[in-house]
Amino acid sequence: MKIGVFYVVSSTAAAAIADEGNFPWLKTLGELTGFEFELAQADRLSQYDLALEFIGGGGTEGIFLQQLEKLPKPCYLLTTGANNSLAASMEILSYLKQHDIHGEIIHGSDAYVASRIKAIARVAAAKERVSKMKVARVGKPSDWLIASEVDAAECKKKTGIEIIDIPMEEFLAEVKVRAYEDNKYTELIKSKGYDAGEVEEAFYIYGALRRLADKYQLDGLTVRCFDLLDTVHSTGCSALAILNSEGIYASCEGDVPALFSMILLGELTGEPVFMANPSRIDVENNEIVFAHCTLPIAMPEDFEIMTHFESQIGVAFRGRITEGPVTVFKTDGMMEHFFVSDGELKRNLTEHNLCRTQIELKLAESVSYFLTESIGNHHLIVKGHHSEVMREYFK
Repeated sequence: MKIGVFYVVSSTAAAAIADEGNFPWLKTLGELTGFEFELAQADRLSQYDLALEFIGGGGTEGIFLQQLEKLPKPCYLLTTGANNSLAASMEILSYLKQHDIHGEIIHGSDAYVASRIKAIARVAAAKERVSKMKVARVGKPSDWLIASEVDAAECKKKTGIEIIDIPMEEFLAEVKVRAYEDNKYTELIKSKGYDAGEVEEAFYIYGALRRLADKYQLDGLTVRCFDLLDTVHSTGCSALAILNSEGIYASCEGDVPALFSMILLGELTGEPVFMANPSRIDVENNEIVFAHCTLPIAMPEDFEIMTHFESQIGVAFRGRITEGPVTVFKTDGMMEHFFVSDGELKRNLTEHNLCRTQIELKLAESVSYFLTESIGNHHLIVKGHHSEVMREYFK
């Protein structure tokens, strides 16, 4: 990643003294972050992956103000602990706030500054990728998802994501081709020794969705999967499990907000994402059980194959996810509101009256959210604590 740095320094004799410490410090930050820092004029900063304003010393407020219109927003004010750099940055930040311009002073130890720059860069890169994505609704959202409709034109305007609609008829025609390409995930599923005929039928659904993804150059898709139970007498669980492991975001039941949540969580963490239903909540202990019949094959320690819970047919997965830190996340279809919480996966369950993969979590944020403010039904879960970077995305 290449970072453009607008260096702001006064024309006084103190500037030469500041330069002696500032330029070596930029080199140090480059070594700590692994990024390339390059000095640039204000009107050229938009050409870089990320822009910083390096407030090199005191007396620079007026110089900064003269260039403010040319600077990308938000303004990240890189400061040192010498030459009144911090004092000048605080005056600048106050001006930005007065004029409703988002800004932040990046200041502290070398390690902290480097980590903060990496976090900001991570978010900036994810926003750039997401804004260019193309996804598909394969069929309409399931009838019970009454709060999950998304206007495609408005979504494109607000998020940059393009949504196309693929009719179920086109999808079902692809299923009738009865073909798919083997890969390490299909081989892994076959190795479990489950009913070979059922597995093949499920893989034909995977092959159909994979071909559609390639045909339309999709970054993600969501499918009205319950219609498959009556039309082809199989389930989409295998297809979504494989696609999500291959890097094509795939959500169940035509749920676009869940798909967008999956995309953001995956892009910002680099982890496979489990889409699940909240199934049981313990308010007193701040615990919650999530369950669903599919998850990325690349995510669990191990898995067994079972029938789909609601229909008792086809192929579904009971995955065992590693106990320990997790993150739960959800955003709406316009990415305007969100919920995120770090948590701990306490145990994997095997109850008979829930979808096949079942996990019990203890959350850092109050589980009362799910009872009073929940953003739809499905929520997304990854391994590790990532709430900080998720919140950074929405700043």
